[in-house]
Amino acid sequence: MEQNNGTQVTEFILLGFAGRHKSWYILFTVFLLIYVTTLVGNTGMILLIKIDSCLHTPMYFFLQHLAFIDLCYTSAITPKMLQNLVETKKSISFIGCMVQLLVYGNFATSDCYILAAMAVDRYVAISNPLHYPIVMTQRVCIQLVVGSYLMGFLNASVNTSLTFSLNFCKSNKINHFFCDESPILALSCSNIDLNIIVLMVFVGFNLTFTVSFVIISYIYILAAILKISSSAGRRKAFFTCASHLTAVTMFYGTLSYMYLDHGTHVSPERKKMASVFYGIMIPMLNPLIYSLRNQDVKEALKRIGKKCF
Repeated sequence: MEQNNGTQVTEFILLGFAGRHKSWYILFTVFLLIYVTTLVGNTGMILLIKIDSCLHTPMYFFLQHLAFIDLCYTSAITPKMLQNLVETKKSISFIGCMVQLLVYGNFATSDCYILAAMAVDRYVAISNPLHYPIVMTQRVCIQLVVGSYLMGFLNASVNTSLTFSLNFCKSNKINHFFCDESPILALSCSNIDLNIIVLMVFVGFNLTFTVSFVIISYIYILAAILKISSSAGRRKAFFTCASHLTAVTMFYGTLSYMYLDHGTHVSPERKKMASVFYGIMIPMLNPLIYSLRNQDVKEALKRIGKKCF
């Protein structure tokens, strides 16, 4: 990729966060603690579901993959961000930037579809409990997970290949803490109309398609809960969905703000804060949400604890 003087762009500079140099060490400490908590929480969730046979159900099969996806997409951006917070030269190679965008986009998109699959799973479990084992078979669950990964790869590969086929001549300084598509496009001297259209179409389709499944599923779930005669039964049914609904609200709300609001009134710093919440905080919060508000996970932890101690 050539600049105005004809030299090839071999690296990008990640500008990261505004502020004084001393504050970056504070950010490094905070984000390192968050990242370690994310690694421990999601890895622990994966292992817990793998070990405890009582959690070998479709719901926890999807939750296991959600934890894996959260690990992958936060690990695509957080280690490099931590490195740049303590280094003077905040650079990333051209190939490294491309790989980062590909991996991040792949798993972030897969996250949307896994959350939608979990919503459908909860709908079948609550609305048709007798048919649940027949509908949510192992084959169906595997197909939903594989489809989620395929949609993630399709979205990320198309957008990444289009982005890095452009010429970059304005600058090599990305006004972000990782290689996200919008700030990279801002550096191009090529016509980016096609890139913006493709980005909006893919993001719009993925969000609309998955959010529609979530909303429709919860409409039917709410109708089924209201039909339950006992208050204890309604409360139990609600709490089986509460964790997922919390995760969905946080994830889709932040994602929509990041990629569907391209207005000039949104400052780059606010976009960065939204990216921090979406790419770093949510992967840490998800295992906490699903463990603290889920009785099955609590019981599994107790069983594992008794075996170990």
